[in-house]
Amino acid sequence: MDTMVLGNVEITRIVELPARGRPRDYVFPDVPVEHWRAHEKWLAPAFLDPAADEVALTIQTWLVRSEGRTILIDTGVGNDRDRPAMPNFHHLHTDYLAQLAAAGVRLTDVDTVICTHVHSDHVGWNTRRTEDGAWQPTFPRARYVIPRADFDYWDPAAGHRTRSGRQMANVFEDSVAPVHQAGQTTLWEGDQHLVDAHLRIEPAPGHTPGSCVVWLRSGTERAVFAGDLVHSPLQIAEPDDCPRFDEDEPRARDSRRRVLAEAADRGALVFPAHFPGPGAAEVQRVGDRFTVTAWAAWD
Repeated sequence: MDTMVLGNVEITRIVELPARGRPRDYVFPDVPVEHWRAHEKWLAPAFLDPAADEVALTIQTWLVRSEGRTILIDTGVGNDRDRPAMPNFHHLHTDYLAQLAAAGVRLTDVDTVICTHVHSDHVGWNTRRTEDGAWQPTFPRARYVIPRADFDYWDPAAGHRTRSGRQMANVFEDSVAPVHQAGQTTLWEGDQHLVDAHLRIEPAPGHTPGSCVVWLRSGTERAVFAGDLVHSPLQIAEPDDCPRFDEDEPRARDSRRRVLAEAADRGALVFPAHFPGPGAAEVQRVGDRFTVTAWAAWD
């Protein structure tokens, strides 16, 4: 199990679904193939399979131990979900909870769950199904920290027309509403939300209205848990390239450029939600773009 320590904070990688290929032109339908060819040498094989013309994505949670607290950043897809428009996520049965146990985490140990945004592959293990078919919070002692903008946007009662459409069917009802009804949510808004002395959440809208990133600062170490700010390292080199999943592409581009610039200036390690392989990268500015200078070194 991949683990590293940054300052006084320990980070462990919990992989719910290992890397699998998705058709490049499905994930990035509006990105010219020439962009991929220009970067193929360093994207392949970990992030791109040129022969199959597929982009590799993984589903994972960042387990963070900070100031005696056990924190989960995003909770994957979850088991037993009805996802009729998303066959890859429909009625999964993964060993996610066993992996948490292997990392020394009991369900009652989790103090905080941070959802970088409300999408099906980031909120799934917020809840689990009981024997009578109801949904209950998976982590009974946790505060679930959710951006209010996303809570309001994805609530079916709001009636928003979204780019995701049917792919978000049932997500709010089975993975968000139950923890809110249990009184365990913190719906944050504004310029930032402080988690503890080392962790701070800031808005990075565009992928969804409430998308956010989590900045880590401990001693001389810096990192940013970037959620879906980037789906592929291609977007580090080509930050204006957007996947089909961004609700508001212009705002997503602005957020991507801003956060990557801050990460480069601060020397922060970037932890996106879906990078397979090394999982995280150090970046630096190259003109109006960015480049990967090093990949994460896990213990």
